[in-house]
Amino acid sequence: MSAQHPLPQTRPGGRRQRAGWALALGLPLLAGVAGVASGMAPATRAEAPPLEPLAAPAGQGLDVAQATPEQLPPITLSATGDVIMGATPNMLPTNGGLGFFDDVAPALASDLVMGNLEQALTDDTGIAKCGQSATDCFQFRLPPSYAHRLADAGFDLMTLANNHTGDFGAPGYANTKASLAAAGIDHVGDRDQIAVTEVSGVKVAVIGFSPYPMHNQVTEIQRGQSLVRMADRLADVVVIQAQMGAEGADEVHTPYGNEIFYSEDRGDVRAFSRAMIDAGADLVVGHSPHVLRGMEFYQGRLIAYSLGNFAGGGNTLSNDGALGLGGILRVSLNPDGTFSAGQFVSTYMDGDGAPTLDYDQNSLALLRSLNASDFGNTGVAYDDYGNIAGPSATADYSASG
Repeated sequence: MSAQHPLPQTRPGGRRQRAGWALALGLPLLAGVAGVASGMAPATRAEAPPLEPLAAPAGQGLDVAQATPEQLPPITLSATGDVIMGATPNMLPTNGGLGFFDDVAPALASDLVMGNLEQALTDDTGIAKCGQSATDCFQFRLPPSYAHRLADAGFDLMTLANNHTGDFGAPGYANTKASLAAAGIDHVGDRDQIAVTEVSGVKVAVIGFSPYPMHNQVTEIQRGQSLVRMADRLADVVVIQAQMGAEGADEVHTPYGNEIFYSEDRGDVRAFSRAMIDAGADLVVGHSPHVLRGMEFYQGRLIAYSLGNFAGGGNTLSNDGALGLGGILRVSLNPDGTFSAGQFVSTYMDGDGAPTLDYDQNSLALLRSLNASDFGNTGVAYDDYGNIAGPSATADYSASG
């Protein structure tokens, strides 16, 4: 079963033409805390990291319809961590969110831009997760029009597989999908869903996972592998977007074994990620801890265990310490899914929770430390601008900050 959701062929900034999405429902069905913000001082602006294209523009001067897979150049993907633009009634972004992503939009630009949307985009549904008198419950909703802020930033696909897109019940979740579609943005995260698009002759499949039964679950590893194998038959490149792991400022390290958070099994993030790659995934992007976690190469494929908080508009997310750090992962993959190039662009959330480029590279320094402590020689190595050394390189953190 599939449905077509055509996307605009171009976006501001002149990104390349891309085919519409096809949503495949693959397998038969089987029977959080975000924090409240305080201030973070703006980073001192040093030299800006260069943002040159990671690869030659895909398909330039090439008839992709006639080209063999070996002739097609790499495609470039961008991914962010958790995105909350604000929340009604009293945690709204400045100026209605206009320009909210302006500082980071140039760094996001790629063939396929993805983010983890941790809120509903819906009018009041009469259903809410948190009661009127709740003091330790967090829910996030903005009007449907805010989907256009995501489109203005260049987002093509948002993963909804998390614990906040359902804050306002099934109607709110359905309205969120409709709001994104109206802005030309697709989603992933429904159970058994595989989203497939084509970029200059290269088919890309994206699957969303979370700990929850309404989504593909990170705790059902064999079932997840079956879905990945199906995606691998449908596409050339397979990307996993997963909410996984415990939350909090002290959760920067990537542990072994299952993580339990408020009695929820948030999965064994190492076992899950590596199993997805064993089944055919080419890139794994993690979310949920609200802090950065390290990155490693496994079987030549990149795993980013958590990209941290990207946006917390209206001070919906804390930006204290590590909670305020995030980044943009830019990865260039060959048509067979192998790694070609990559870059991590450091960001932080400003006083309004808007994503902001961090020229002091605080996120990069944290990642270097985490990669060394948690992964050793499988940890990703970066140069001073966040460019990623390939999987054949041995990480050397002797000079890292």
